Amino acid sequence: MIPEESRFHADPEELVAASKALPEGWYVDTPDPDDPADLRRLTELLRAHEREGRGWAGAEQDDVLVEVSDHGLRTRQNVVVRDGSGLIRAWGSVHDRASGRMLFVHVVERALAEPLGLACSSVLVEWAVAQAREVGSARGLEVQQIDTGVFAGDERQRHWLAEAGFAHVRTWWQMSRPVTPDEVHLVEDPAHWEQDGVVVRLVAREADGRPAEADLRAVHDVLEAAFTDHFNSKPETLDEFLFRLREDPGHRWDHWWLAEVDGEPAGALVGTASASASYVAYIGVIELARGRGVAKGLLRTVIADAAARGRSSVGLEVDADSPTGADRLYRGLGWETSYVTESWHRDVPVP
Repeated sequence: MIPEESRFHADPEELVAASKALPEGWYVDTPDPDDPADLRRLTELLRAHEREGRGWAGAEQDDVLVEVSDHGLRTRQNVVVRDGSGLIRAWGSVHDRASGRMLFVHVVERALAEPLGLACSSVLVEWAVAQAREVGSARGLEVQQIDTGVFAGDERQRHWLAEAGFAHVRTWWQMSRPVTPDEVHLVEDPAHWEQDGVVVRLVAREADGRPAEADLRAVHDVLEAAFTDHFNSKPETLDEFLFRLREDPGHRWDHWWLAEVDGEPAGALVGTASASASYVAYIGVIELARGRGVAKGLLRTVIADAAARGRSSVGLEVDADSPTGADRLYRGLGWETSYVTESWHRDVPVP
């Protein structure tokens, strides 16, 4: 269940002693989601972080609002470092993602010199560690994991995280494939098709347009079962799952597919959308249904759907170290690696 109130501590000044290492006049604060200047500045910092890390920026203000909006604060909390003029120079965000797993956004202004940038980074990390203890305690855990990401090759970020006790634990290939108009015919109809006992269809909708609860539950159950043995899989309730995915700016109910084998739910694909591209946020097939072409069928469906909508590409993420060899399936269907990211973790004991 999603808590009615956040598990995080709202006041950063009570959590961060390292702020004393900042220059005189600099201070920790929380960003104001209703202040256009704060939103512009956070978007600017995030885009600069992306450009430095992978060569191009993709974040927009809607992506920032996912982290800082009042709605999102049920499962998130934020901190910023401001200089004497009030300008934001660094930003941290934590997300109570699932039991035992807390995501951490770590962004420091790229123009800052090394000693000052490191001081800001230390403030963000100290705050995140304190928040990990807060959320871990609220969940009744002995250890709370902090999970943050790094663009491969971003040596500044890697160095700062290593110094702060984080370890590189996984590498991810961010893949994309182009879509051509003729690929609309890859499946009979992206909304519903069937072949050899496999049915792939969009989640059903009620008369008022809402997705059918039974189908949402089936998608969640399939993905939980499919990822049980995958790296860093943590149990997530249906409420947590739906709340989190609805926050995505690209969320669309007509991008959720369910695959059935011999009449039983066996696979699922959850997609998101932008103006020119589709993205596979999740794809999973339960073990008993593997080898029936379910994953390939779901991928062909999302490609055909993207072609029907006039989109130019479909993206996804794959675990570079996965023992399932999923990347072979993706490459066989035309996906290629666009850039590489890394997961860095730190385990925080909970008093």
